[in-house]
Amino acid sequence: MAFSAATSMAALLSSNPKAFLSSKKSLSSQTIPLASSFSGKPVASRLPRSLSSRSSTSKRPSFLVRASELPLVGNTAPDFEAEAVFDQEFIKVKLSEYIGKKYVILFFYPLDFTFVCPTEITAFSDRYEEFQKLNTEVLGVSIDSVFSHLAWVQTDRKSGGLGDLKYPLVSDVTKSISKSYDVLIPDQGIALRGLFIIDKEGVIQHSTINNLAIGRSVDETLRTLQALQYVQENPDEVCPAGWKPGEKSMKPDPKLSKEYFAAI
Repeated sequence: MAFSAATSMAALLSSNPKAFLSSKKSLSSQTIPLASSFSGKPVASRLPRSLSSRSSTSKRPSFLVRASELPLVGNTAPDFEAEAVFDQEFIKVKLSEYIGKKYVILFFYPLDFTFVCPTEITAFSDRYEEFQKLNTEVLGVSIDSVFSHLAWVQTDRKSGGLGDLKYPLVSDVTKSISKSYDVLIPDQGIALRGLFIIDKEGVIQHSTINNLAIGRSVDETLRTLQALQYVQENPDEVCPAGWKPGEKSMKPDPKLSKEYFAAI
């Protein structure tokens, strides 16, 4: 005699409640493979079935990427030593060598010889002197080899290349650096557009992670770096939204903060 799914589930519940709860839990979530490309669609992510159904019916693009359980901001930046290309030569770059000396802008990009990537890499190079004035080094990182980096640097910008850069491009062929900064997409073997501001003590003070199709802003990176340096030099003050050098800061105090709000 055939039983319906509901009858079978009722029988399971009456005979073994724990088994029913276990089976219900296994049905409540599933691993959903999401398309991977430079269109900005993410890698596979584990979502409750109810959320996945809602996303598919709304027809809105999903940009979910599984994040680390522990935040990197506020913690010591993972150290690394790797080969890099600078001034058309192969060099060694070790992050810890900048501790006590310089701030570091560390940014990851997916691949050499692509599309959004050269616009970011050259934009940071064109503004490099502004970072220098703020005692800051810039480091770009991808999973490509130093040979690929060199070939890209030797390619003219008008042909999609980089031309000469004013900062090193680091090679992360083992993917260990991308993994340690939680930007590696395992299924694709490339990094998301992660950007980290590391202070002179080697502590990560800011991070942003864009999906593959979204380029970053040099202006916002500079502004955030300036805000960071300001609050480190003025530890009894904080910077409100959109703060730029020369603008009014705020006292993190219930009474004193009213001076800021009264002035705007």
